[in-house]
Amino acid sequence: MKQQHRFLAGLAILILVMFSTACGADKNGTTTGNTGNASEEAADNQRVISTVKGDISIPIEPKRVIGLSVVYPEFLYALGITPVAVQNYHQEFPGYLTEPFKNTVKMGIAQTPNFEAILASEPDLIIAPVWWSDKDYTDLSKIAPTVLLPQRDDWRDEMRDIAEVLNKVEQAEAIIQDLKKKEEVAKEKLRSLVGNETVMYMMIMAKEIVIYGENIDRGSFIHQQLGLKPIKDFPQSERSVSISLEKIPEYNPDHIILQLDNDSSEVQNRYEEMMNSSLWKNMTAVKKDQVYMMGGAEWFSLGMSPLADMNAIDDVVRAFDNKQK
Repeated sequence: MKQQHRFLAGLAILILVMFSTACGADKNGTTTGNTGNASEEAADNQRVISTVKGDISIPIEPKRVIGLSVVYPEFLYALGITPVAVQNYHQEFPGYLTEPFKNTVKMGIAQTPNFEAILASEPDLIIAPVWWSDKDYTDLSKIAPTVLLPQRDDWRDEMRDIAEVLNKVEQAEAIIQDLKKKEEVAKEKLRSLVGNETVMYMMIMAKEIVIYGENIDRGSFIHQQLGLKPIKDFPQSERSVSISLEKIPEYNPDHIILQLDNDSSEVQNRYEEMMNSSLWKNMTAVKKDQVYMMGGAEWFSLGMSPLADMNAIDDVVRAFDNKQK
């Protein structure tokens, strides 16, 4: 008797399950329960892109993005995305990123990514240059879809690559054109302020003093994009030149754009030594009070990011303009 009751109970349960399944299917026999909806919704929110590692499915509108390069976060923010975590060279962000990055995690910079911080940030997309992150791709892709991008000589191409991943190509082109227009206006303004006078761009570092020529990103920005005339005898084949304090007067420019690499005691000591030297005090730019101090962290990405370049344009024009008043 007990076996008969068990059989009837089991049969009733089986009929109930079959009935429920039938109700949850459409006329074509497709299940329309919660699991199906969730899968379809997830698929609808994804797009497949081709990368150096093959086709990868990524969110159509990623919300929590990490760019593993000290300059990638600037591209992301320019394109309207605030990264959830970044690699940072300086302790503090440059002024133009301080407020927008106030909740962004600083991971520092090292040969190996901070996997713990990346995992804790719960990214839904990681973007990284192949030259930096190829060795770590397997581990990164276990955390979130990871897109490796090729190395580029021009930051504009880097930003275009990122924009393509994010489906923001038109926005990237608009940023590039806006910067070009800003450069043209600044170039005309500086021409009226400086004319044909020479400008030397130099940086005080812990172990050396460096002057930059037109063949390096930051030097190109000063001398080509802004049109400030370089010193006559700068070696044309060199990107930058390390010089001694005794050598500086040989160039003797009309104007000097001066930067400290960081706020370390070594850099400060070298700077003070130069400031107190008679060689420095007798230079034309110093005598005419035409030395312009620029921030280190503020200009770290100069010539490598539209945000850094826009910020530096304002700095240069304001500095030169103020000297004329």
